[in-house]
Amino acid sequence: MKFLPLVLMCLLSLPSLANPAKTHTKSTDDQLINANYPLFISAFNQLSPEVTREIYADEASYLSESQSKEIYYGRDNIVAIYQKFFDKIRAKKATIDVDFRITKRKIIGDGAIDTGYYLVRFYPAKETGEPVSEFAGKFAIGTEKVSATQWKVSLDTNNRAEPSYYLNAKPVPNLYYGRQFPPLPAGKKLP
Repeated sequence: MKFLPLVLMCLLSLPSLANPAKTHTKSTDDQLINANYPLFISAFNQLSPEVTREIYADEASYLSESQSKEIYYGRDNIVAIYQKFFDKIRAKKATIDVDFRITKRKIIGDGAIDTGYYLVRFYPAKETGEPVSEFAGKFAIGTEKVSATQWKVSLDTNNRAEPSYYLNAKPVPNLYYGRQFPPLPAGKKLP
């Protein structure tokens, strides 16, 4: 009978299959936060601001890199920023691609802050004869846990940086690292 209490203690310490929320770990939170980055990539590839609606929290704030732009508050205003940007790309009959490399994440309770680098590739319409160009930057993104299975962006701020920072960023375990864009020849800028 001495084994019964030991067996019960072992069973009680196993993850609950009936309540999967109890099985979440930091690793799972990392995966849920990382899931936002492929959504950003999809929005850029499709030139679809509606995809960004899935990423941002209702009361999110967006601080643009531009000195001439104000702080944007609320998901609808942020989606409108993407709409305007994507419309410009579409009008040029061009396409864009974006990727991210997270270099640090700090999770505190139901909030997290990611810092890292991004790279945007601009593919002009073939008939222009222009080469592919790129721009890059550094960013800080704050996310908040809105459910057991989703974290949404509540703060997004970025500014420009040399593409080499993105290209040279080293992978960090459990953090989104992105694809391997090959470097472009020096001197290429976004038209």
